[in-house]
Amino acid sequence: MDIKTLRYFVEVVHRQSYTQAANALYVTQPTISKMLRNLEEEVGSTLLIRDGRKLMLTPSGQVLYEHAATILAELRELENALEDIGQMNTGTLRLGVSPLPGVQIAGPVSLYRQRYPGVTVKITEHDDAAAREAVLNGTLDAALTSSPVEQKQGFAALTLFSHPLYALVPRSGRWLDRKSVDIATAARYPLLLCSEETVLSQQLMADFARQSITPEVAVRSNQWDFLVEMVQAGMGVAVVPAPVCETLNAAALRWLPLDSPLRWELVLFWRDGVWLSNSTRAWIACCQTFWPASET
Repeated sequence: MDIKTLRYFVEVVHRQSYTQAANALYVTQPTISKMLRNLEEEVGSTLLIRDGRKLMLTPSGQVLYEHAATILAELRELENALEDIGQMNTGTLRLGVSPLPGVQIAGPVSLYRQRYPGVTVKITEHDDAAAREAVLNGTLDAALTSSPVEQKQGFAALTLFSHPLYALVPRSGRWLDRKSVDIATAARYPLLLCSEETVLSQQLMADFARQSITPEVAVRSNQWDFLVEMVQAGMGVAVVPAPVCETLNAAALRWLPLDSPLRWELVLFWRDGVWLSNSTRAWIACCQTFWPASET
């Protein structure tokens, strides 16, 4: 008993005619008749009897018809669901985002939703280590992080952008004549930095250590807006990436280039060497469209 046989049987019952069923299925009537005879032999019972011009279901035929109709309906639903996924009319994208670069992904997520409104985007916040583990075990389809990702770790990665760092200072006094700030000068003031778990903070502290500098860290936060407010309140100097500066009030603040090779990057990564869903492939493509300078 196979799907084709069940389809022929159900069509005969619906059409109440072997001939009409054969026409609808684009086969010959003898093919339909032979298939149903074989089906009756397989189940060991008569399935259809003729009553005048009508085809009547026997008790065995009724049971088989009900189950066959359900199976065929579920198969159609499965085929439609697979087609929807293939055409990106449905599906789910499970995306991990580390705290700091999260604010940068509104643009590509918006582009993705415009292109694929039927796909549900589930975004969860993870630190870098948890994001790697979640991608490896399949809990996440892809993740965004500000830390480097190496192919030997089992990932494929795409650097989406790379921005310089700035020292954020009040627009007053000693800062008015400066064009830039080096690490040593920044360390003379209380520093307002992101949390110790972030790669950016770790890289900054390593840079201080290389120069035998022990800075005073006054405040740590992964909220850029909070660090900006702390600078405005005269709490110290913040180190922020270029995109944060684009929305600041130039009448109250100055952002001076930090003389350091360190940069703030956003990296998209996914598991390498495994099958990727259409929704994941489409997300990668959206990121490449939104940040066209990115390279694999």
